Order: sequence, then C-alpha cells, then structure tokens
Amino acid sequence: MKQEEMIKLGISIGDLNGIGSEIVLKTFDDARMLEFCTPIIFASSKIINFLKKHYKLSLNFQGIDDPSKAIDGKINVMNVWKENVNIKFGEEDNEIGSFAFKSLAAATSALKNDKIDVLVTAPINKSTIQSEDFKFPGHTDYLARELGGESLMFMITDNLKVGLLTDHVALKDIASVITPELIESKINTISKTLKQDFRVQKPKIAVLGINPHSGDNGVIGKEDEETLKPTIQKLRDKGQLVFGPYSADSFFGSKNYRNFDAVVASYHDQGLIPFKTLSFGRGVNFTAGLKKVRTSPDHGTGFDIAGKNEANINSFKEAVFKGIEIYKAREEYKVLTENPLKKQGRKI
Repeated sequence: MKQEEMIKLGISIGDLNGIGSEIVLKTFDDARMLEFCTPIIFASSKIINFLKKHYKLSLNFQGIDDPSKAIDGKINVMNVWKENVNIKFGEEDNEIGSFAFKSLAAATSALKNDKIDVLVTAPINKSTIQSEDFKFPGHTDYLARELGGESLMFMITDNLKVGLLTDHVALKDIASVITPELIESKINTISKTLKQDFRVQKPKIAVLGINPHSGDNGVIGKEDEETLKPTIQKLRDKGQLVFGPYSADSFFGSKNYRNFDAVVASYHDQGLIPFKTLSFGRGVNFTAGLKKVRTSPDHGTGFDIAGKNEANINSFKEAVFKGIEIYKAREEYKVLTENPLKKQGRKI
C-alpha cells in the first residue's frame, strides 16, 4: 500500500448536461478534500474553466496531459479532448454523450494501467452514451469487460450493504436469468468483497426471495423453492453464513437487515428502493468483484436541476471517501494474506 504517495483518484465527468460536473467541482472546491487524495478529472481544462465560472467557484486547477504529471495538493484536469463543448443543461444530447464516453474510456484506461488508484464515476445518461464503443446498460457492465473480475452492483453505506443478483435486467426476464450458478457466483463475490474490502472476517449474508413471500412454499412461483433455497443450502454446507430467502416486503421495515453484513436482492428495484429510502444522499454504488476499485454516487444525472446550482454533493463526496477506504482496505488485505515464504522467494 502507498505510504508516502497520495492516492490518485480519477474522476470521469459523466454527462455534462447533468449535475455530475457540479457535484465533482463543488466537492473539490473544499480544499480540505485535497488532504485525502490527488484528484484527476478526465475532461478538458476549457470545459472545467467554463463550469467553474458558471457555478461561481474559487477552485484552482492545472491541466495535464498524463496522469503521471498530477501534482499532490492540487486539482488536476486530464485533457481528454480539445474540442469546444456546447452544454445545454437538462437536455439529452448524443454529442454530449460522446464526451461522457471519452472521459470514461480515458479514466478506465488509466485505472487499468495503474496510472490512477481509484475511479469515481459521475452519472452518465444511459441513452445518449450508446455508440459502437459503448453498448451496455450502464457503467457496471462496461467496467466488467474492461477491468476483469466478477462484477456486482453493491450499494453501500456504513450500516447497510445491498448486492444484486441481477441489475439492469427487465422484470419479465428475472426468473429465467437467476440460476444456481449465478446465485452462487454473486454470493461468493459479496463474501469476498466483505472480507477484502470491508474487513469482515466471517460475513453473514441475507438473501431476499424472488417471489412475493418467497413463493409461499411454491404457491406464488416455484423459483424460491427450486432454485434459491437449494443454492443457499449448498453454500451453508460449505461453511458460509448465508440465510434466507426472506420475504422482501417486511425485511427492511422490521430492521432485520441490521443483523447481517450484507443483503442480496434478486433484482434492481427490490434492493434499491429500500436502500435509497433508508440512505438517499449518503449511499454509494460500489462495483464489487472487479480487480480495481470503482465507486459512484447513488443517483443519476438530475436533468431537472442541472445547471441551477442546486445539486447535493453528499453522495459524490461519500463515493470519494468510500473509494479511498476500500482501496486502503484491499491493499492491507493483500499484505495480510500474502504468503511470507513466497515473499522471500522460497518454494513451498
């Protein structure tokens, strides 16, 4: 783990017609943030200067042409493009989507090649970013392809962590997508990330049912009885502390989630509606299972308030802090699990 060097934190700028640039710049307008990391914003000096003036911010930044030239204690802007950008806050624009992809691709490449340590992504518009180079339902699938690993959408706060068996999958397809192999893979990923990224030695994981009331013993669908329960039992037989399936409608209201290190939801809204209800503005989207650390705020582009100087920065700031914390925890885990004999070059 880095001791003297500051953690280099790369930031993709997201959709420039949304609130992403506002929350990024306002976060680092607070000079105290520069004590925790060296931020590198992947965009262009020209557009950052325009946004600085628009939001009447006092931040100082320097343009660079390579992440290796980033200076600690300063906001660094990696110049990804030179073209002029015509921002129209609150509007969907395919050209703006192309700049969002340029920023994301450059930041991802830097992460892949160890030029930055952590990636924090500002929100994209999933429609306007689509192109020949980006044919994905969101960040998670793109990063999984580029960075490798068993990716999983993991929504986190200090007191609540929710992982998804399926993320951007249509509701009509959920039952057919959830297989024993998928369940086992996702739960193993959550277990691993709790150990290496959150310092939980023996993770205790709850699994929510696929159907209402977890199928009521097959009365309301057979997926829980035939797919979910046998897989949970298989994992328990291997020594994992996995419990369920629990009926999703009462699980959060009864505060049962407090008894577990993580909760596994079967599909997007089953997990994210209660998560955002309990923690909106403080939650972080962490892509667990990747070989690199990526976080993001738990909200979208906010077109309705874009450019109005009204965006709340709390979730983005939390994403920065969580990215740093996870990076440090993972580096510590590597040291703790490294075989000392192997380290000394001895054969075992």
